[in-house]
Amino acid sequence: MMLSAVAFYVLSAGAIICALLTITRKSAVVSALMLVLTFCFLAAIYLTLSAQFLAVVQVAVYAGAIMVLVLFVIMLLNLESEEIQLGRNWKGMVSILAALGVLAQILGMIFLTGDRLPKTISPNAAMLGTTEAIGRTLYTGYSFPFEMASLILISAAVGAIILAKKRLT
Repeated sequence: MMLSAVAFYVLSAGAIICALLTITRKSAVVSALMLVLTFCFLAAIYLTLSAQFLAVVQVAVYAGAIMVLVLFVIMLLNLESEEIQLGRNWKGMVSILAALGVLAQILGMIFLTGDRLPKTISPNAAMLGTTEAIGRTLYTGYSFPFEMASLILISAAVGAIILAKKRLT
């Protein structure tokens, strides 16, 4: 087995374990920190797939900015641990059944379409995953959708500021 395959499996196992710890911890802060570790494992997986730009964005945006925002919200809301009783809560049982259904679909797709999935990534992946290649694609072929997305994000930010300012006065 090649070293990259071993690294991929080790990093995948780490991501799965941290994701499971994220959803099973009672403390919201500990769950958020486990989610940061999950994002870091995902960034390392991107590096093994020669997607350097995605790895950097994963760490900077998700593990950095968004998780800091989530931690601030958790601390401002002062969330406390709550007891989960699955036996008396019908919503919990429906959630578990829905999760098992989604897991069955994922496993079914993996086992039924195993022959049609690509065995390796593109040989040009090292060229496609760089910042230069993504920037060239964004500003040439996808410049209009990129600008529309930026306008939507700016309008959402302005709307959030207006709503927050209204609440204070």
